[in-house]
Amino acid sequence: MQTWLWANAADLGRGIDAGAIDPVALCEVYLAAIAAHPLRDRIYARVTDDRARAEAQAASVRAKAGARVSPLDGVPVSWKDLFDTAGIATEAGTALMKGRVPTQDAAVLRAATDAGLVCLGKTHMSEIAFSGLGYNPMTATPPCVNDENAAPGGSSSGAAASVAFGLAAAAVGSDTGGSVRIPAVWNDLVGLKTTFGRLPVTGSVALCSAFDTVGPICRSVEDAALMLAALDGAQAPEMPDLPLAGLRFAALQTIVLDDVAEASMAGYNAALAKLAAAGAKITPLDVPELTRAFALSGPLYTADAYANWRDLVEAAPDAMYPQILNRVRSGKDVLAHDYLSAWAELRAIREIYANATAPYDAVLCPGAANMPPNVARLATDEAYYLRENLLTLRNTRVANLMGLASLALPTGVPSVGILVNVAGGSDHRLLRIGAAVERALV
Repeated sequence: MQTWLWANAADLGRGIDAGAIDPVALCEVYLAAIAAHPLRDRIYARVTDDRARAEAQAASVRAKAGARVSPLDGVPVSWKDLFDTAGIATEAGTALMKGRVPTQDAAVLRAATDAGLVCLGKTHMSEIAFSGLGYNPMTATPPCVNDENAAPGGSSSGAAASVAFGLAAAAVGSDTGGSVRIPAVWNDLVGLKTTFGRLPVTGSVALCSAFDTVGPICRSVEDAALMLAALDGAQAPEMPDLPLAGLRFAALQTIVLDDVAEASMAGYNAALAKLAAAGAKITPLDVPELTRAFALSGPLYTADAYANWRDLVEAAPDAMYPQILNRVRSGKDVLAHDYLSAWAELRAIREIYANATAPYDAVLCPGAANMPPNVARLATDEAYYLRENLLTLRNTRVANLMGLASLALPTGVPSVGILVNVAGGSDHRLLRIGAAVERALV
């Protein structure tokens, strides 16, 4: 039964369907593993034992009656602590929301529950989701699976750790600038940033309303596809094998290759070589206008965040980690006309990017420019914190700024991933391409 802790969510679902796995027994294995794990309190903010057992029992009844409601019916997953859970605290990693208990589930949690997924609990995260590092001295900093002294990536830090440490079959996080994909990269997992607006954010604590998206962190692309369907309240997409031979990839050059760590670059180049050996055509591509898009991102993100958090922040600023407080407050002085002008300019750049990338099936770049930074140094070296925090979300943010769907995949090198980006609205095609890339990189 311990092998269940490391199985893909899809395989667990197939085991339940075949009668080889009882959802109640599966749930108990996960709850026992969580309870016994020495790092449990750094990963889970709250474990929802009673809810999990009730949902597992219902899934077991459906399985025995041949009435399963989805391929993942009965599979246990974790939830980032910004998704509302009825009767259970949802605090978004900050003391500003301590003791906040919603009266109903977030929309995506309701959809997942309707699909039979079992809620194991709520995972720790970066404070208010406003850091890609996953370092949170105000609540807890989850471990990185490859180095417990290193940051795990964020802001969906505990979400990724719950999967990487065998304490959930899959996890649900949010991605505003890379918050699903960075922890997926640093913990050797698959992370899906969905198209903006594809999944509802109703009942999730907002960071930047113009960029927030919901997405899963999993062990495989198949799992990501099944999780997307569960969160979407839809049928799972068809995933026919797509050959890499003949696919056209652009290898983005602008910004994303600057100051990339040696290990990250080596892993990325090795991944490109595997894709080329499998028959993919890879062409370098510059989109110079991206430089301007990144210059616009500061005021766009901070103004949005301050609009969402102003009242809570200004009521108790001393309750926040100073680095996060300073970042949120920097949006205070963004003028309305500058914000609107920046959005108009960004939309024009999105059109330029779309035209430049239209000839390609997908655009590739390194998953992260840096490797997981040391937590002790983040706590004591402000310059190091600021540099690593900005560098962490740089490559992932291309997809958020350009309105894309994006998939992070492990390369086989620890804490090194590759990003596969496609036009917004093409989430299912992204998953099919991602599955092809995944097969080549195994």
